[in-house]
Amino acid sequence: MAGDDSHLQNDVVSSHCINDSLGDDELRAVLSRLGDDKDKEVFGLVCKRWLRIQSTERKKLCARAGPHMLRRIAARFTRLHELDLSQSVSRSFYPGVTDSDLSVIATAFSCLRVLNLQNCKGITDNGLAAIGSSLSSLQSLDVSYCRKITDKGLSAVAEGCHDLRTLHLAGCRFVSDSLMNALSKNCHYVEELGLQGCTNITNSGLSVLVEGCRRIKYLDINKCSNIGDIGISSVSEACSLTLRTLKLLDCYKVGDDSILSLANYCKNLETLVIGGCRNISDEPMKSLAASCSNSLRKLRMDWCLNITDSSLDCIISKCRELEVLDIGCCEELTDAAFQQLGSENSMLGMKILKVSNCPKITVEGIKKLMKSCEYLEYLDVRSCPLITKAGCEEAGIQFPESCKINFTGSLAEPDVLL
Repeated sequence: MAGDDSHLQNDVVSSHCINDSLGDDELRAVLSRLGDDKDKEVFGLVCKRWLRIQSTERKKLCARAGPHMLRRIAARFTRLHELDLSQSVSRSFYPGVTDSDLSVIATAFSCLRVLNLQNCKGITDNGLAAIGSSLSSLQSLDVSYCRKITDKGLSAVAEGCHDLRTLHLAGCRFVSDSLMNALSKNCHYVEELGLQGCTNITNSGLSVLVEGCRRIKYLDINKCSNIGDIGISSVSEACSLTLRTLKLLDCYKVGDDSILSLANYCKNLETLVIGGCRNISDEPMKSLAASCSNSLRKLRMDWCLNITDSSLDCIISKCRELEVLDIGCCEELTDAAFQQLGSENSMLGMKILKVSNCPKITVEGIKKLMKSCEYLEYLDVRSCPLITKAGCEEAGIQFPESCKINFTGSLAEPDVLL
């Protein structure tokens, strides 16, 4: 009889379902401890109840959907914080995201914090106005390359989304100083702003922007050809405590005054892109190297034709945290820039180095560099007539084991400084 009782107890235990023991709150606690997204997906495959809980707790979603499907998604994923509807340039679909979709998003996704609409070329100011009127909790918006939108729609977002922290507008050619004014008045918490190719923005617009937005950490104004020293100086002074990344690629009006202002105010700058800024010279770069010696990690200054050995030598010797350096097409640079390298006290943390199209740098210069760059992962020496693979081998240069050397352009380039 005792044996029969034991079997009976085992049958009772084995037939007991975990769903009878755990409430929804306990299952949510289990789900919250799953760090990997794949594990969270598997959680939802257990049964319909677990799928419902997984759906209601899901915070991120990437989708391709029209208004009807978006409503179904909103009903299922009730606490969604991040929605990615972006399209790639090579794989877009017709008609893509429309203003009707944005109207559904505005009314159905009340908890939304992050919205990515990159390359959604069908949306207009009307769709953005709907977003601005309903999604007051929105913190991040990416409408890069949405070419129909203008200041009108984006100003509606600024006026309705006061908690906006991140805004990316690359390629939005109709954006102007008017939007900078709207952001300054309404969005005082902006930290990340991407304005690449917004050529209608001027020094006046930047100056107005930072009157109200003084917490900017990341500012991309690559190819904003109407911005010069006055605008950059305004940013560096207003955002001196916060600015970490500044991108000024091909801003040909930017010169020495901008660099001196950064040196004076932005001593925690980590990333600086000044490629194509041909009016920048040695002395301001030396000042910047001294001011940001403990912070600067990424520096792109290709096509800065006035840069010579004296400033590069200063940058290399002072900026010991530097990991990425692009000096391509700086035609005045020679091996003398590396004269202090080669000793135990001159070790660098450099991981990516681009010296392409530097006609005066030779194998001897590279040899000195390699003695101090044991962590180097990528070296670009394309179109350097005095640096060849055979020459490096003949000189007995020891490249780091994991380093890729681009002699001819056959290797993919890292995009860390785009």
